Amino acid sequence: MSIKKSYLIELDHETKNTKRILERIPDDKLDWRPHEKSMSLGELAAHVVELHNWVHKAIPKDVFDFKVDYKPLKVSSVEELKTILTLGLEENKATLADIAESDWFNEWVLKAGDHEIARLPRAGAIRFIVNNHIVHHRGQLTVYLRLLDIAVPGLYGPSADEAMSI
Repeated sequence: MSIKKSYLIELDHETKNTKRILERIPDDKLDWRPHEKSMSLGELAAHVVELHNWVHKAIPKDVFDFKVDYKPLKVSSVEELKTILTLGLEENKATLADIAESDWFNEWVLKAGDHEIARLPRAGAIRFIVNNHIVHHRGQLTVYLRLLDIAVPGLYGPSADEAMSI
């Protein structure tokens, strides 16, 4: 299986998982935060969605600079997030289709102005900078849901709220 094909499979799976989380978030809780130092539920959900879209916004670039290329996603409803996620999936698929197999091994750099954060092959960037980052923050979202007593959807099997009796 090609690198591209494996990322397309992962992209579909992870987008569906994010959608499952978004479907549980009530609009009236978007400003809620578990601690004063934490992002609000809406900010965290927006960050997860924008990370999905890094596939088409950041990965095609050789250098992604936070100070030049990044603007935090701001939304006012869960419906907006779901729309952005859905439209982004199509752009992400088109972007992946355009990346030549040999380009997966080209160097990709993440920086903030003059400060270099990461330098790795593009294939590593999509895995470590995008996908692992999504999984990390989506895990935080499940904790937010739990703290709000909202049923947590199963993402890689049933959750405690969806546990099957054996």
